[in-house]
Amino acid sequence: MAATVREYVEGVRGGSIDPREEIPRFLESARELQKRLNPFITINESVEFKTEGALAGLPISVKDNICTKGIMTTAGSRILEGYVPPFDATVVSKIKGEGAFILGKTAQDEFGFGTFSTNCAYGIPKNPIDTGRSTGGSSGGAAALAAAADFPHIAIAQSTGGSITAPAAFTGTVGITPTYGRVSRYGLIDYANSMDKIGVIAKNVYDAALGLSVISGYDPMDSTSANLNTTDFTKSASPDKPRIALPKQYFLSTTDRRVAELVIRTAERLESEGMTVEQVDMPFTRYSIPAYYMIAITEASTNLAKFCGLRYGMQGELKGNFDEYFSKVRSEGFGTEAKRRIILGTYARMSGFREAYYIKAMRVRARIIREFKSVFQNFDAIITPSMPILAPRFSDIAEMSPIETYNMDMMTTAPNMCGLPTISMPVGRIDGLPVGMQLIGDHFAEERLIGLSQIIEGLQ
Repeated sequence: MAATVREYVEGVRGGSIDPREEIPRFLESARELQKRLNPFITINESVEFKTEGALAGLPISVKDNICTKGIMTTAGSRILEGYVPPFDATVVSKIKGEGAFILGKTAQDEFGFGTFSTNCAYGIPKNPIDTGRSTGGSSGGAAALAAAADFPHIAIAQSTGGSITAPAAFTGTVGITPTYGRVSRYGLIDYANSMDKIGVIAKNVYDAALGLSVISGYDPMDSTSANLNTTDFTKSASPDKPRIALPKQYFLSTTDRRVAELVIRTAERLESEGMTVEQVDMPFTRYSIPAYYMIAITEASTNLAKFCGLRYGMQGELKGNFDEYFSKVRSEGFGTEAKRRIILGTYARMSGFREAYYIKAMRVRARIIREFKSVFQNFDAIITPSMPILAPRFSDIAEMSPIETYNMDMMTTAPNMCGLPTISMPVGRIDGLPVGMQLIGDHFAEERLIGLSQIIEGLQ
């Protein structure tokens, strides 16, 4: 039986495990998983590690929109094919500083534009539970690897509107999306600056909490980084008598009623354990999807303007004027969904439309934040389904319209848009497929959420 993350790290630090003997097996297993599931865009063959630190000798995968020095970083897009960053993102520096090595860069929807990881230019990651189904997106490769790895491993992922929660739910893993500002974004290839968050996907709560402990903390290189003391989240404790809110809108919106019923049964189990569980009304969250997408595409269209074939990645033959060259490279380098969001976002931020769309969406976000804050005055956490459906088949995804796909984010857009921390964890299976439950906490309440998650995990 493979060692757990805790056992492996303790063994490396204590000298009973030699990473030099284990790493060839890790790499071989990674190659085999790549053939079967396609979780990677790049597997790193140049391994460097340390036998000290919180992650001593541990293999860590990194989502491909997070810069890694000397390893190609594409954000899942052809327009960045061949781009090799000359620096590490802050989270990568922290990981290496604690003794880990980068196993590889995981597959994702192009620039994070997707719910099912089907918009990756380098192949679609497959769900290890059923390879005909999606892993979720956009951090699909990270979740597939976290679920399937037969070796100790933690995946570094990223979320803008649910890109950690969705894949964690579909693969039966634990995904932690931290409070906006808890983890430095320096070195992240932006999707939407005001909502992007780097987090963790792992097999269990302890592993995910360990990963979050390492990557969290203030960073002067990120102006949005919160100046907080570092925390060991593996020692998190739940409140003595947790109060749990169940927002009725989320359960009524769940497409697959079996998913909602399983999450409700889990909440009832918590109530039987002495926790207070009450239904609450959160009417403004129904506006979260239009507000989220308006903000996200507007910021994305600005962020992606720099990819013009001159500084990064794909380049073309230098002929014609700048507009002709720029348009040709972007037409060839961006996928369909990226083009859709660039066009819509550019329209929304044009003179005369910015107030009607982007600024109005920002006001809606502020109202939804107030609604969450009102709930957290009386409750320690909010519980909802992580996703409204079970992991869908690729054939079913192909039949969905863009609007239908966007509506799959109904559980995740509001907390992500509001910068709140969330944890997705498995609470059972239906027809052999995992069901995820989402725990939402107040800003910087990760310790409380993780402590509660550990209790729930122990009841499974």
